Amino acid sequence: MHPRPAPTTRWRRAFAAEARAERPDLARLCLLIGAEADPALDDPGIAAARRTLDRLAALLPTGPGCPRAWAAAVGELLGARCGFRGRPGDYQRLESSLLHQVLRRGRGLPILLSVVWIEVARRAGAPVHGVALPGHFVVGFGFGFPDVEERVLADPFGGGRVLSRTDAQLLVAGATGAPLDAAMLRPVGAVDIVRRVLNNIRAWAATRPERSDVALWAVELSLLLPGHADHADRLHHDRAQLLVQRGDFRTGAAELDAYADVLAGSDEAGAERVRRQARAARARMN
Repeated sequence: MHPRPAPTTRWRRAFAAEARAERPDLARLCLLIGAEADPALDDPGIAAARRTLDRLAALLPTGPGCPRAWAAAVGELLGARCGFRGRPGDYQRLESSLLHQVLRRGRGLPILLSVVWIEVARRAGAPVHGVALPGHFVVGFGFGFPDVEERVLADPFGGGRVLSRTDAQLLVAGATGAPLDAAMLRPVGAVDIVRRVLNNIRAWAATRPERSDVALWAVELSLLLPGHADHADRLHHDRAQLLVQRGDFRTGAAELDAYADVLAGSDEAGAERVRRQARAARARMN
């Protein structure tokens, strides 16, 4: 097994500890991602972002009742009154994946806007959870209600628009061509939401070779999340390739060799390809 990279800053130590808490704090994890990305985000800035979530929650009516009423109340506050929503151009901005920036700008990716919805609604006592539809993250109200028909989906990227079952089916069909499956509506936990946020950041950086620094810290934070060993091995391979790309040929080659050793038991041809990558990295050393 590969050793996990040591959390070299207090932000990373805090991130690793929170991710392994019995009940991880979603807002705190997302704000710690922001601290990694934005050197200007400090303790007072994190505290201010959390106060913003508290202030928004205090503006919600007390106990709207049924899930549909909760969805309408949160959508009216965050979408209509406060203007939180997304636009296609938001996919091109790193800020759209950083909670403190989304709170400041009122704009972001579907998953970050969903984090705002979840954290505000949860503070007000709503039965709310994340729903990772393929290609589009939304929120669900009413998990825990015995009648599944009482549960309601809302789309924060669309300003909190309540989704009919047909709307959800069209979203899934547009992303995958497959029908909506009940498993797609299961609540998503905080760690899985954060993993998906980091995957989005990595995807953003992957199309921008000049931002390999962002790709690297996103991989390293992903490695601090609890998860399956095979997923961690793939992340180590990605980290090794980024290290080579950034000129750290020695460390990158060593990690490539370690990944090849892991692969060798099930895919010797793949392991040999990785070993060739390691040899090529060492050949570039001065």
